Parts: sequence; structure tokens; C-alpha cells
Amino acid sequence: MSKISKRPTVVMPTVAEDKAITAAAKSDPDAQPLTPKQLKSMVPMPALRGRPKSENKKLLVSVRYSPEVVAYFKSTGEGWQSRMDGVLRQYVESHSRQSRK
Repeated sequence: MSKISKRPTVVMPTVAEDKAITAAAKSDPDAQPLTPKQLKSMVPMPALRGRPKSENKKLLVSVRYSPEVVAYFKSTGEGWQSRMDGVLRQYVESHSRQSRK
């Protein structure tokens, strides 16, 4: 393996260049540097990733359905599993009411 790094070398600006960059940023009203208060209030990116946690957590189960049922729901397009869940929820809801009577 080569001992030569394939990464580009990062050249840090000199103090004078850094001051010039900061002065240019401060003079641009659309590109103001963040204040210390803004920097402190920032949230790390990993905390914002992914979809929000659901209040109605679902259980992972293995179930076997007849091919016709699966084919029908798949033919309805994306989100077919959620629609299938909705139909099953309606069934449970309607049958729960009947048993209470």
C-alpha cells in the first residue's frame, strides 16, 4: 500500500487571510457569521436524523396471508402495508364494538 496520502492537503489561512475572510463575511448582509449564542444553541446533526418516533409503536410479527390478499394490496401501490394495517384496524374496531353490545 502506498504511503502517499490520496487526500488533498488542507492549507489553513494565515492570520491576515483569516482576518480578510472574516471582514468580507461581516460586510455581506446575507452571510453574517454566527454569533456565539447561535453556535451554542445548535444541535448535533445525528439528533435530527431519521423519521420522528411514533407514539403508536408497531410490533414486528411474522404472518402468512393467502397470495390473493397480498397480491391485491400490493397492486394498490406504495404504502400497501399501511393500507392493510388500516383494514385490519377497522375490522378490530367494528368487532370490538359488537362484542361490547
